[in-house]
Amino acid sequence: MTEAMTQEALLAALRLQIDWGAEEALEAAPIDRTVPRVAAPAEAVASILPGMPAKGGREAQPRALPARLAPPPGATRAAALAAQADSLAALRAAMAEFDTSPLRETATNLVFADGVPESGLMLIGEAPGGDEDRLGRPFVGVSGQLLDRMLGSIGLHRESGFYITNILPFRPPGNRTPTDAEIALFLPFVLRHIVLAKPRQLVLLGGVAAKALLRSKEGITRLRGRWHQVTIDDNQSLPALATLHPAYLLRNPAAKRDAWADLLLLQRSLTPQ
Repeated sequence: MTEAMTQEALLAALRLQIDWGAEEALEAAPIDRTVPRVAAPAEAVASILPGMPAKGGREAQPRALPARLAPPPGATRAAALAAQADSLAALRAAMAEFDTSPLRETATNLVFADGVPESGLMLIGEAPGGDEDRLGRPFVGVSGQLLDRMLGSIGLHRESGFYITNILPFRPPGNRTPTDAEIALFLPFVLRHIVLAKPRQLVLLGGVAAKALLRSKEGITRLRGRWHQVTIDDNQSLPALATLHPAYLLRNPAAKRDAWADLLLLQRSLTPQ
C-alpha cells in the first residue's frame, strides 16, 4: 500500500469515527504525561484534516460538517408537514406520509398516541418497544403496565386522566436508544403534537424526552423531581415535570422511591389549592 493510499484510508476511518460521534481517542497504553508533547507541524495537520489552516494562514479545501452537527436529512420536510397539520388526525397522517427516516422500514406500525387529549395532561416517552410496535399503541408492554399502575395510585387513568405519546413514532431496531439525528428529525412532529393536544402540563418520561424538550445536556437524575418550562414556540411554553422512565424502574427497583416522590409532586399540581 502506497503512502497516499495509507493516508486516504486513515482519513476515511477518521471521518467515519467523527460521523459516529467519537469525541476522543483511547491509546493502547497509558500516556506518559510527564514527557513534554511536541505539537505536529501545521502542514501535517492540514494534510490529514482538510479545512484546517496550513502554515502561513492559507486554508485548505473545507470539508462538510459531520452529520451529527448539521440538521438531519429530511428535517425541513418534517417541519413543513408538521406545520400543515391542523388536527391530531392530520398530524398522524402526516407522520405516516413522512418516509425519510429508515426507522419506518424496520418498524411494524406507526405508534402515535393513546389516552385522552382533552385531559390536560400529556406524557411523552422515548420510543416504542416491541409490544408497542406490534399493537401500534404507546406504553402497552411491561413498562407501560407499570406506568399505568403508578398513575392509577394517584387517581390518573388512561381512559380519562392523561394522554401519552413518544418522541419517536417508530421502534428503533433492537430497542436501542434513539440517536440525536432521529430525535431532531421527529422533534417538529412532537412540538406540533403538543400544540394540537393543548395540554396544560407535560410529564417527560426518561432522559431522552427530557433532554430533547428541555434542550438540556443534564441527565434525568438531575432533571427529575422539579418543574421546568418547555418552549413550544415563540408564544407558548408549558410547565413540564421530568421523571424516570418506567423501563428504568424495572431495571432499578430502588429508584421507585424517587419516582413516587415525582408522582406526589404531580398530584399536588393537579389538586385544586
